[in-house]
Amino acid sequence: MDWHKAKNKIVLGCTLLSLIITSCSVSYSFTGTSTIDYSKVKTISIAEFPIKADYVYAPLATRFNEDLKDIFIRQTRLSLVKQNGDLDIDGEITGYNQYNQAVTADGYSSETKLTITINVRYVNNSNHDDDFEQQFTAFRTYDSRQLLTDVQDDLIAQMVKEIVDQIYNATVINW
Repeated sequence: MDWHKAKNKIVLGCTLLSLIITSCSVSYSFTGTSTIDYSKVKTISIAEFPIKADYVYAPLATRFNEDLKDIFIRQTRLSLVKQNGDLDIDGEITGYNQYNQAVTADGYSSETKLTITINVRYVNNSNHDDDFEQQFTAFRTYDSRQLLTDVQDDLIAQMVKEIVDQIYNATVINW
């Protein structure tokens, strides 16, 4: 092949590739609150989520309630009000359970699965098409040789963060 023809093909290919790259853009927003219309929505009310699970671990409710409020305060311009917000979130902690996840050859449990389930009701008073009621769940496994009391605070922190992120994304980012 002639060097000039090859050079022209390379230049043409690079030009086309650069045109494609510059004409296509993808925008990501990891703290994106782009779906909030701040001209209509200025406040949010978040009710305390009580524990309605069969097994109750009181620090779970406190951790969840504080973390949920905190994400909206940190990542939006919304003012937190006690009731009647433009956005309203309430619900309850419906599940805090542990199950044997895996069994060893000698018949003993080797892993335990800890699960948290939270039921959320969301009302957008400026656009009721966005309203929903949904359950959010997270789980972690831990070595069954460990006591739940030794690992639960760390596991709860991880699971609450995951669920709070899910709720935030479902309510104001609409992912």
